[in-house]
Amino acid sequence: MVFFGFGIPKNVQKKMDKEVEKVFDTSNYSLVPIAVSKAVSDLLPTKITADNFFQIKQDKTLLGYAFVDQAPSKTAQFDYLVVFNPNLEIIHAKVLIYREEYGGEIGSKRWLEQFTGKTGKDRVSHETNIDGISGATISVRSMTNSMDNLLQSVGILQEKKML
Repeated sequence: MVFFGFGIPKNVQKKMDKEVEKVFDTSNYSLVPIAVSKAVSDLLPTKITADNFFQIKQDKTLLGYAFVDQAPSKTAQFDYLVVFNPNLEIIHAKVLIYREEYGGEIGSKRWLEQFTGKTGKDRVSHETNIDGISGATISVRSMTNSMDNLLQSVGILQEKKML
């Protein structure tokens, strides 16, 4: 795996690397940053930078995309990763680091699987199509809103032929 230290904290980067290796069953890949202009970034619900959105490549083959970011919980923030296939469908979501006493249930594989298969054309909402978790209301809303903003951003970038 080749990673050039783009501003992701080392502990988050390690967990991200582990997940990408697991999803694609390889350690032979590189993360290529995707940068968008400030003008385009200003149009997006989720800010896309060279530090949070990457192509995952093995030699010249595109395996998929990875997005890593933070979302707010009750008093802190948690780090999460979203992995897309080459068609920009979510194939994996993972809460990498959760820093609260309560609400960590959003890290469960079963709950996160609700996002699998979603694309830039889909909307997700804790009120309509994403299940809540008792005791994790703030984290559920935060993760769901973050995922919806990401999906909208990916959709806009696809429409603009930037992905």
